[in-house]
Order: sequence, then C-alpha cells, then structure tokens
Amino acid sequence: MAIRKTELYASLWASCDELRGGMDASQYKDYVLALLFIKYVSDKYAGKPYADIAVPEGASFADMVKLKGKIDIGDQINKKIVAPLWKANHLNEPPDFDDPNRLGSGKEKSDRLTNLVSIFEDSRLDFTTHRAGDDDLLGDAYEYLMRHFATESGKSKGQFYTPAEVSRIMAKVLGIGQAKTTADTTVYDPTCGSGSLLLRVADEAGSKVSIYGQEKDATTSNLARMNMILHDWAHADIRQGNTLSDPKLKDGDTLKTFDYVVANPPFSDKRWSTGFDPEHDEHGRFAGFGVPPAKQGDYAYLLHIVRSLKPNGVGCCILPHGVLFRGHAEAEIRTNLLKRGYIKGIIGLPPNLFYGTGIPACIVVVDKRDAKARLAEGGGVYMIDASKGFMKDGPKNRLRSRDIHRIVDAFAKLETIDKYARMVPLDEIERNEHNLNIPRYIDASEPEDLQDIDAHLNGGIPERDIDALERYWAVCPGLRDALFTPRRPGYVDLAVDPGEIRQTIREHAEFKAFTERMAQHFEKWRTREAKNLKAIKVGDNPKAIIHRLSEGLLEHYWGQPLVDAYGVYQILMDYWADVMQDDCYTIAGDGWVAEPRRVLEKAKSGKQKGRLKDVGWACDLVPKEFIVARYFATEQAAIDDLGAKLEQAEAELAEFEEEHGGDEGLLADLDGGFSVKAVNERLKELKDAPRKDSEKLHLQAWKAHDTGAKAIKKDIKAAEATLDAAALAKYGELGEDDVRALVVDDKWMGAMDSALRHEIRLRTLALVERVSKLGDRYDAALPELLEQSNTLEQKVSEHLDCMGYEWAKHAGV
Repeated sequence: MAIRKTELYASLWASCDELRGGMDASQYKDYVLALLFIKYVSDKYAGKPYADIAVPEGASFADMVKLKGKIDIGDQINKKIVAPLWKANHLNEPPDFDDPNRLGSGKEKSDRLTNLVSIFEDSRLDFTTHRAGDDDLLGDAYEYLMRHFATESGKSKGQFYTPAEVSRIMAKVLGIGQAKTTADTTVYDPTCGSGSLLLRVADEAGSKVSIYGQEKDATTSNLARMNMILHDWAHADIRQGNTLSDPKLKDGDTLKTFDYVVANPPFSDKRWSTGFDPEHDEHGRFAGFGVPPAKQGDYAYLLHIVRSLKPNGVGCCILPHGVLFRGHAEAEIRTNLLKRGYIKGIIGLPPNLFYGTGIPACIVVVDKRDAKARLAEGGGVYMIDASKGFMKDGPKNRLRSRDIHRIVDAFAKLETIDKYARMVPLDEIERNEHNLNIPRYIDASEPEDLQDIDAHLNGGIPERDIDALERYWAVCPGLRDALFTPRRPGYVDLAVDPGEIRQTIREHAEFKAFTERMAQHFEKWRTREAKNLKAIKVGDNPKAIIHRLSEGLLEHYWGQPLVDAYGVYQILMDYWADVMQDDCYTIAGDGWVAEPRRVLEKAKSGKQKGRLKDVGWACDLVPKEFIVARYFATEQAAIDDLGAKLEQAEAELAEFEEEHGGDEGLLADLDGGFSVKAVNERLKELKDAPRKDSEKLHLQAWKAHDTGAKAIKKDIKAAEATLDAAALAKYGELGEDDVRALVVDDKWMGAMDSALRHEIRLRTLALVERVSKLGDRYDAALPELLEQSNTLEQKVSEHLDCMGYEWAKHAGV
C-alpha cells in the first residue's frame, strides 16, 4: 500500500525526536536530511550503471542497515557510507555521525543511530517509484522538514529556507510558466540557501531549464545540492562562496547573465562589502546607480540581480520595506532604477512571514524586457498591498492559498483593485521624490465606523449605514423594506423586534431563494466534478488533480453575489490539505481499494511498549461512518434511539438523586453516596425497620432507575458491536464503483457541501450582527434617555423622602 503523505511526514519527524535534546534544530537537520538523501539515492540509483548519481558499492542505505546495533556504528557510517557517497557526488561538509557531543557516546550513541536508521527502514518509505517531478511526494516531505527546522532554529538560523508560499508567488509573477522554456533557459539565485526558491521556479517552468545558484554558507550550499538531487535536478550548478565579493558564475572575467533571477538575500546585510572594494567593483554592478551604504546591503544584492539579468531578463527579490523609502545613497539608487524603467512591480507582504526576521518585507519585481514601455506615457510601477492577507501559524504568520492566488491574479492582470492594488504612474512617483512606500499610493485602511450625533440626539438609524450593506440589498431588495421603516429624511427605524432580526432574514422569500440558488450552483459543480474525480486512476498526479479542481471551483464561483470566490477556493484547499490529499495519493498508488487496518494501542508517548493490544480497526480512505451512513442507516438510527433513551434515563436518575439525596432528602444519610453497593448495604440495614418503609421504597426506586439505565447501556454496546462487525464485513463486499461512490459522493462532496452551506450561514450571520449592532447603537435617542433619567431620579427622590433623607441638602443644591 502506498504511504500517505501525512504518514511520511510523521515518520520523518519521528526521526527528529531521536535527535532532539542533544542538539539544536539547525544541527540535527543535517543528520535527518543526510539520511533522507542516502535513502533516496540508494532506492533510485544504487546498482544502476550510468546513473546521474553515483552510489559506490558498500555505501548504500542497505549497507547502513547492516551497521545497526554495532557499538561503533557512528564511525562505520562515516567511513563506509558518508565519506564515499559524498566524495562520489562532489558534496562537502558531511555530518559527523560519530560526534559524541551531539549524539552521545557508547551504547547511547549506538541506540540513537540504530533507532534513527530503523525509522527510514520502514518498507513504505520506498522511493524507487517516487519522483518529485511526478508527484512531489519526496519534494514536499523535504520541504516539510525544512520548514519545521527553520521554525525550531529560531531567528538567527532560518536563512536557509524561504517559505514555500512566498516562493510560489515569486515563481508565478516571473511569468516563466507562460514563456517557452528549453534546456537553454537559465534560472539563477545568487543567495540560494537550500535551493527551495530555485526549485519552485524550475517547477513553474513546466519543462527542463538550467539551474544555477550560489550560497555563502558551506553547510547550506550542501543542503542545496542534496535538495537538487532529491528533486531530480542532479545537473544543477550550485557553487559555494560569497556572491558579492567572489561571484563564481562567470563567462570568462565577466558575470554570467541569466533569463530569470530570484533571491531572498539576508536583510540589511551589514557586512556585504567584506572582501572587496565596492567603489571599484570589477563587475560594474554599481556603475550608473550608486554604491549602497556600508551598513545596508539590500541594494547591493538587488543591483547584482540587475547586472546578472540578460537584456530581456526578469527577476524577483525579497527585501525589507526600508528599501522603498530610505534616503541618501539608497534614494539615489532607487531613483536611477526607476528612471531606467527596471522596476515593474512591488508586492507588500504581511509581517512575520520569514524565519530570519519578524519585520515586513516586499517582493521587488525587476523587468528589463519592458523597461522602455514602462518609461512611456501611461507606464508605471504596479503596487500590491497584500499585508493583511494571512493566517496565524504558531509563532509565525503564513500566506493562505487564497492570499497567494489573489496576489498572482492581480499581478497577472495589472488591474486596479480598491484598497489592494493599482498601477502607479511614474510621474506620481516622481512627485513623491521617488519614494515607493506603498501606503503613499494605496490606502488599505478600513473605513471608521462613524457615530451619528444627529441619530443619537433625535433617534433613528442613519440611512448611509444601511446603504453600506448594498451588496445584500442587491440580492434581496425586498429584505431592506422588511427590516426597516422610514423615520425622517435620512433616518430609519427597525421594523422588527431586535430578537426577530435573524428569523426575518432567514425566512424572507428572497433570502430563501438566494440560498436555494447557491445550493443549485454547487450541485452543478458537484455533478461535473464528481464524474472527473471518479475517473482518477493509478499513476495519476495528485498535484495536477487539485490544480484543475481548485481552478475550476474558483472560476465557477467567480462573480457570485455575497460569496467570496477566493474564500470558497480556500475551503477546498484546506480540505485538500487535511483529508483529500492523502486520499488522492492512496488512490493514485493503490487504486479504488478500501482496506481496513487494525488499530493497535500504544503507550502515551506514542512508542511501542510490550505487546500491543488490538483495540479495533479503521479505514482511512473510507471511514466507518460513511459505510454506516450508506448501508446501515436503519441500524444506526436504532442505536441513536437507544442513546436518546439512555440520556433520558440518566437525566431521570440524576433528578431523582438530586431530589432525594440532598440535605433534606429521605436518602441524605446514604453512606458513600449513590452506588449499588451503598444502596444494597442500606437496604440490608433497613430490613427489620418497619418505620423506614418510605426510605426502602426510594432506595428500591433508585435501583430500578439505575438498572434500567444499565440495561440500555448494555443494549447499546451489543448493538454497536453487531453494527461494527457488519460494517467491517461490508468492506469485503465493496467493488470499485462502491468505493468511488463512498469517497467522491459521500466523503469529498459531502464535506464540501457542508462547508459551503456553512459559508452561506456566515453571510447571514454577518448581516444579522450588523443590523443588530446598528439597532442597539441608536435604540434610544437623547431625549428618551433624559426622560428615563428624570423619571428614575424622581422615583429615587420619593423613596429618599420617605426615609427622611434630604436629597437636595446632600446633593449640594
């Protein structure tokens, strides 16, 4: 059976648990990623002649397994596995598997490494048929590890990884996916880190391109090389060294130029000029633009990108917001870049996205290709303020699929979107002294919810607040008249009691019709896509499946009233990440087969402990609940009825105990509270007590209640066991068409239907809350409040007079 992506991630992260505690995440990542690399290249290339990757004889993962349990396993891994494998593939900085400071010594180290190797020995972790270019299973696993390592490493150690969401945006806005690329198309990252950004661009190209990168840190450049191999880009040219002081990629003595350049350089690098004289840069990167400040290296990297682009090249660079508005030397460079028309666009990102810093950053898009057109009349710089589109993800913020799609769509169309994006003419930028700070050009602030003084003084809800809900009235024009009545020019009153607002909206004929239209709209999509999804077969690419499905859903809901198409798109993408992704990988690997598996009880730590107890069964692709709902609805209804009876019986028992067991109750003296043992002992004591008949009857009544409840519990347990056995047996009777119906119709489409209905309910709730808020705000005008105050004051004064208290004297009147 194919391994599910979540199981792969869990297995890899379990390997981290073997190392966590003895070292920092920035250190143990080297061991885990090295093992993943060794396992992958062994599965793919060991014993194959003329392969892209050399696996020397005796240096495969199978040879590593033979070392398990040996007291000198660390030293043997270094000598027999790592050294020859790294040398054969021109890798450097191998991790030391014999380091006692990190791995312990003696038996501790042997056990730790043995357990680590055992995790990767799982038969399901077989990469012989997995290619990142085909299904991204391994590539996603590597990215999953890198993201978690960056998170755990802290601010100073996250520079080796660019969040995948930002990488996707950069790859899209480059436009490489729409270009005709060949093996001669070049992609370059001068600060490539682990190479994730380069790989994202290469993947977006959709065909083979030539990858180049340089990374200053030796260990991180090694990660990049391994990453390239893991993604089947073994021929990528990754160099190690300082890009600014010692660029390695040249054509003779001049810098090599590329079609596409991307980078996420260290923010505000204070040592960027170490090792060379920027005033006399032999590569002319600063000529005609200006030399960046000695303590701010942002423009040094950007100008390196500009110099490294071909005349028709396009580049993207992640930089801190300061580059948009800082003065002096940076203002001069910014002005010169704008006057040449090199800056095509600026995308402002949310704060706290990156692992190396919490400050907000932006993507600067450089395009030499259309520079002249950009300088012509009507040209400009396209700006996007995407700072508010994100979700919280632990200590960091994270772009959602909807946020990424919205940015990419806006940039592709270069359209004006209120409070979000616009093309800013160069003459407007010039009037602002070439300051590119996004808030100068895009006001993304939310309008203030104004208080209306006249309404507070004279009553009524301002019509301008009602007009602001126009998107609801456009769908349900009659609903407005059902909720409000005129009071005076410019003001209205609620036409219904505040407690009836929700019911009025939900029961209104126009709103009901809208809800029904949305249900029918979903049904059209469901009918079309269910047929396509049931056609998934072994070998299909899950990434291609979700791309087609999600883009179709977005298009289907585009322009629908009261529904955010990007919000609907996000519902599907969330469900994909939680459930559907694993299902599709299972189907693409094994077909439409629903096989139950045993569920074994483990220790609380999650590790195996002694003999495991069989505590039931489960099926991930078709959970029991869907089998029951489709084939055993009657049996489940009977169990539900028993459950309702049990709930009633337990409520009656609790009520009886409360009534007769309190301080004044007949059974208040029951020793130890209500239990069968305590009640029986008390009945025994009262056997020869003729005057205690009433207490006896109450004790016997409690026993009857308790016995009845237990009998129902027993019936439920028996019925559930029978249903469980019947459901388990049903799996063996299922054909492929049955599984397709259960997965697509009941599970996937059922979940989407439920989520979209909830989305419509949220729209209803938003209108209810706003109308209720306005009604509460202007519920009583000032004269009414004064009248109420005077009436209450008069009542208080009368009561005080009755008590002989002189109010006027003590109030100072």
